[in-house]
Amino acid sequence: MLNSLASGRRLALRLLLWQLFAAVIVGLVFATLGRREAIAAAAGAMIVAAGTALLSMRVFSQVSGAGMALGRLLTGMILKWMVIIGGMIAIMFQWKLPPLAAITGLAAAYAVNLLAFRFKG
Repeated sequence: MLNSLASGRRLALRLLLWQLFAAVIVGLVFATLGRREAIAAAAGAMIVAAGTALLSMRVFSQVSGAGMALGRLLTGMILKWMVIIGGMIAIMFQWKLPPLAAITGLAAAYAVNLLAFRFKG
């Protein structure tokens, strides 16, 4: 075994915190364009953070065999994408917030993944 469950939990927590930080930063950047744009950008990044939190809770809930771990990973990924797609639909169609800002927030939160997995610490 190359890494422990505890290191995976720490990495997931670090990723979640960086995604929340990205949500704040992208919201502040879009605040220069207006309130609705700032809310859309922050919300786009926040739904990625919510999906990551849901996936992490599902994957790291308990120790079990490989089959159960794979099943939890797959269900966690499905739940994550349901949250992200549902959140983007709500942002763009229900609340009618600017889609470009929301997609930029979503992309910024996903860009954090590249940094979090590159610099594991």
